[in-house]
Amino acid sequence: MLSPLQLHRFPATPCLEDHCRPNSPAPFHLLAAACKRRRLFPSSSICNYYHENSQKTQTNTTFALLNDEAGGTRKHSSKSPSTLLPSPSLKQCSESEPPPGFSAVAENRVPWVEDEMELLELSLMRRTPQFAGSIVDVNASSSPFRTLIDDQSGNDEEGMLIKALEIRRRVTTEIFMEAMAKGKFGISYSRNLVSKLSDYIDHVMIQAASMKKMPKFWQSSFNSRVRAFIDDSELVPMIRWLKQNSLSFPQIGNLICNSRGDVMYIRRLVEWLNSVQVEGRFIGVVMLRSGENVFSRSFDDLDESIEYLEKTGVRRDCIGYVIRRCPTILAFSMEELKTRVEFYLNLGMGKKDFGTMVFDCPKVLGYLSMEEMNQKVAYLKEFGLSSEDVGSLIASKPHLMGCSIEEKWKPLIKFFYYIGIPKRGMRRILVAVPTVFCIDLQNTIVPKVQFLRDIGIRQDALGNVLVRFPRIFTYSLEKKIRPTVMFLLTKAGVSQRDIGKVIATRPELLGRDITNKLDPNVNYFLSIGISLRQLGEMIADFPAILQYNIDLLRPKYQYLRRTMVRPLHDLVEFPRFFSYSLDERIIPRHKILVENNINFKLRHMLASTDEEFEQMVENAVERRQRFELLTTLDTCIDVNDNYLTFNCNIVSETKVQD
Repeated sequence: MLSPLQLHRFPATPCLEDHCRPNSPAPFHLLAAACKRRRLFPSSSICNYYHENSQKTQTNTTFALLNDEAGGTRKHSSKSPSTLLPSPSLKQCSESEPPPGFSAVAENRVPWVEDEMELLELSLMRRTPQFAGSIVDVNASSSPFRTLIDDQSGNDEEGMLIKALEIRRRVTTEIFMEAMAKGKFGISYSRNLVSKLSDYIDHVMIQAASMKKMPKFWQSSFNSRVRAFIDDSELVPMIRWLKQNSLSFPQIGNLICNSRGDVMYIRRLVEWLNSVQVEGRFIGVVMLRSGENVFSRSFDDLDESIEYLEKTGVRRDCIGYVIRRCPTILAFSMEELKTRVEFYLNLGMGKKDFGTMVFDCPKVLGYLSMEEMNQKVAYLKEFGLSSEDVGSLIASKPHLMGCSIEEKWKPLIKFFYYIGIPKRGMRRILVAVPTVFCIDLQNTIVPKVQFLRDIGIRQDALGNVLVRFPRIFTYSLEKKIRPTVMFLLTKAGVSQRDIGKVIATRPELLGRDITNKLDPNVNYFLSIGISLRQLGEMIADFPAILQYNIDLLRPKYQYLRRTMVRPLHDLVEFPRFFSYSLDERIIPRHKILVENNINFKLRHMLASTDEEFEQMVENAVERRQRFELLTTLDTCIDVNDNYLTFNCNIVSETKVQD
């Protein structure tokens, strides 16, 4: 006789016929539940688990029957051999009607494989540890059978599937961590990397599941298939190579997820990038930023794209630089790349201009959508520019295409209208210095405009100043503009009353270098005897004298002092003297004055036109001739008067003697 405990440990394997006998009610319920659920995925542990639960079910049934006969509530095993003897209760159980719904399920019964799929759900559930001889109550709420069979438990099919996938995902992650440990990676680095590989972990799960169909792995466990897939992919050595090329673990994780762990393609792509002069740490950056599409393109397509760029003006030795700056070019199909290139060529760009533009700012070719490109070109045309003008403008300053219309251009246009710049002035600013439309308004332009107001430039003249010299927007306020103004006030003798006038008259002074240009000019004027106060007056009258080269100032000053023999005061009164050409204006007119024996002030001598100067000379000559004539007549009259007076004196003296 076998005791109940021995029966519980009996190693016999249940078969289909055992579960179809009428004295085994638990399999009926299991079959009914199995027919209602979908198939998940196979497992190698299904038979063992089913065998264990079948034995537990039979044992529980036997104990329940014995308890009914004894009228007690015995829960432990008994050594009584009566458990193997037939009893009326067993007969009643065998003759009892099947559970409700059994007939319907039996009529629509699915193959036994579906039952195995159902039992897999039990293998994925967390079971309560049991000791030898313990009893599993099928009616308990925590029983795995009850959780599976109870249609009112609330655990639907989707929830069960999610739990199963989470278990497989954790198993796959642990196996990948083991592979990283074998590759001499630290635990912290491995955990950080795995946190970025969620898509790749799912990919490994799918591949390991598909390997079940291979003859080599059809009897292998899921864990074995995952290990085999990771080892065959040689991903761990590739991770070490990427790490040695200065890629961080987030970058490595994104690259692996984008490539689906295709190490062979990554290696071939690295070799191809080396052939177009993308080397070193830029390789990983390019592969990462090029997007997922690049891993779906063939290398023949990549070569075709590079050849097309060369034909349109991009030099071969610059291709690597362009790809490093704009890796998304590699992800474009040939049709999309041609569309983008022809967009710029249709604006009147030549191949040379296009190649230069792409080299200066590769992002204009890859980071903007076609809709954005068309909108920006249309907006630039609203300033009165033709397509050719826009093309030339973009070729000279391609960064314009990277500026937002709503965030950059429209607020700037409103501000220009506010300070008095008309649309024609905006066009001049755009053509002269396109960079202005790329500068931050609040942090860069507004403080400079406010500074110009503070130094005394009137509101009605402010717009004209900015239109005349828009490059002022590109200078640093603290490092360039403010120091120049302070130099004029302290070192050049300009008063605070006149500083606004000086800047409004000659805003180009703000762009002159203090050390190499302004300071040498100031020192030269002071060296020839001009005082600081006089120099300030000269600058207020004619600010451009600080812009001239000393080599041009010196000959003019020497001619003024040595040949024309003019006093220094004449130069202080008319500092514009230095603006006229010595050979074409000063010397010829001075000779005319000498020949005609006349003299003009410097302002009248040089500021007039040739016709006006000739007229002035004629008038001066006439005045001189009249003056000379009158002087001659007065001399003659004086001589005659003296002669008559002399004669009269002689006659008088003669009479007196007589």
